[in-house]
Amino acid sequence: MDILLTFTSVTIFTLMLTIGVNQSLEQLTSLWHQRAVLLRALFAVLVLVPAVVIASLSVFDLSPEVATGLALLAAAPGAPLTTKRSQMAAADIDYVTSLQLTLALLAIVVTPLIVSAFYAVFELTTERVSPVEVAWQIARVTFLPVIVGLTLQRFAPKLVAVIGKPLNILANVLFILLIIALIAVLAIAPELRANLLLGWPAIAAILIIAVTAVIIGHLLGGPRPGQRAGLAVASLARNIGLALYIAGLSEGGEGVIPTLLAYMILGTAVAIPYSVWIKRQVK
Repeated sequence: MDILLTFTSVTIFTLMLTIGVNQSLEQLTSLWHQRAVLLRALFAVLVLVPAVVIASLSVFDLSPEVATGLALLAAAPGAPLTTKRSQMAAADIDYVTSLQLTLALLAIVVTPLIVSAFYAVFELTTERVSPVEVAWQIARVTFLPVIVGLTLQRFAPKLVAVIGKPLNILANVLFILLIIALIAVLAIAPELRANLLLGWPAIAAILIIAVTAVIIGHLLGGPRPGQRAGLAVASLARNIGLALYIAGLSEGGEGVIPTLLAYMILGTAVAIPYSVWIKRQVK
């Protein structure tokens, strides 16, 4: 698990560095000048979606491993690939990019708070970890690389012009390798393989969470279809790498891997038809 945790950290760092290098400061902060739009988006992603997860954990009879995985996903907003997913839905890219950065920065404070709230209500399999430790680790792998990327843009623009595209390719490759690594861990760990078939209550809970997240984002995204699409995708997409990273801070964290993969697969199944439909609306 230590090797997987280290690789996860490197992947998240590279993904966030890519954002800092390839996006201008104006793009990354454009949403900050639209307070009503920003607050509506944050309410959807940081409050309503975790509330749906809490309701689902209360209604469905889920195993502790599944409950822990869903709780960590609820606490991990700002998926690094949100921008790429949003492009499939013809979303407003400046809106999505700025929201993604905002969520990544707020995760330093918000993620420990949401995790603590789930610990207070439910019995999770991972050990309770210090909010300060979680905040520090998130800052190290999300906030720092964005600052480094923006600093390079300011003081070494020629270097940024050279490394921007290769860095983006590297980040995508690392993310794919991380997914392959998760599948490999399932293949070689019999105790995890036994949990791969989550059962209909878990599948139903994940599908309800995913569909509801898309609906919440679409309804709160505002009158512009591009922003509706962007917020729907951002509400659905949770940071799998960050959730895995938090799980790895305690013993037994690898037990959440089947749930994380199931959410990624089922979430994609929900996102594709929505992306096709909203893209037509945008056009």
